Amino acid sequence: MRLLFVGDVVGRSGRQAVEDHLSSLRRRLKADFVVLNGENAAGGFGITEEIFNSFRDHGADVVTLGNHAWDQREVLVFIERAPELIRPVNYPKGTPGKGAGLFETAHGARVLVMNVMGVAKMEPLGDPFAAVEEQLGACPLGEAADAIIVDMHAELTSEKMAMGHFCDGRASLVVGTHTHVPTADTHVLPGGTAYQTDAGMTGDYDSVIGMDKAEPLNRFTRRIPSGRFEPAAGEATLCGVLVETDDRTGLAVRAGGVRVGGRLQEALPDWASS
Repeated sequence: MRLLFVGDVVGRSGRQAVEDHLSSLRRRLKADFVVLNGENAAGGFGITEEIFNSFRDHGADVVTLGNHAWDQREVLVFIERAPELIRPVNYPKGTPGKGAGLFETAHGARVLVMNVMGVAKMEPLGDPFAAVEEQLGACPLGEAADAIIVDMHAELTSEKMAMGHFCDGRASLVVGTHTHVPTADTHVLPGGTAYQTDAGMTGDYDSVIGMDKAEPLNRFTRRIPSGRFEPAAGEATLCGVLVETDDRTGLAVRAGGVRVGGRLQEALPDWASS
């Protein structure tokens, strides 16, 4: 099975990249299942139902969130009728929505998707490792699930790497989101879990992590806010990671970074067309 994960979609330019590239990319890469992080999709802050539906229409099976999950207040309501929208699993009990879900591909394979938020230099949520352990125990790879994808939405590379090793041999893919820069460490861990520290953003890279440069530069140089952060409006690069799994075990056989469009050099795994 082939799994495609698309990194944080930022603003209108990121949404345009999804519209322009995702459906054709899914076909080109022969991806059986697509997960996309959409927590920055609405003006850089949160997601709306209209945007969520657009992502689904353009080829995303599941949309994950993160620390901006609730920035658009409407999500508190529509997430309850959108099982394919996944918020961090380590939010307190009673929080709207779900942090994990078991989904079926067109060919009948079962894919567990979970979104978990790191706690180092982030919001003080529940223990991410305990939350992931609970989900892995309830839906084991190779038994209840044919593939497992963990979106680790975290600030520190160390916390993301620790989650990768924590899940090694028990998940198909652990991929980091939140820091918006694609890392070059895509590989398969010793136990068979594909890993990348950050998928990168789907946004305009002529920016400061997806935001128009003026206000971040002003705050760094003058230390005085002068306005809102606004997403950069140039052509976006769609970034992510592609994983191929062993259908018998659900573990990764190979993995590679994906970059299409915009300013970054295009990259597709050399095995993707086979």
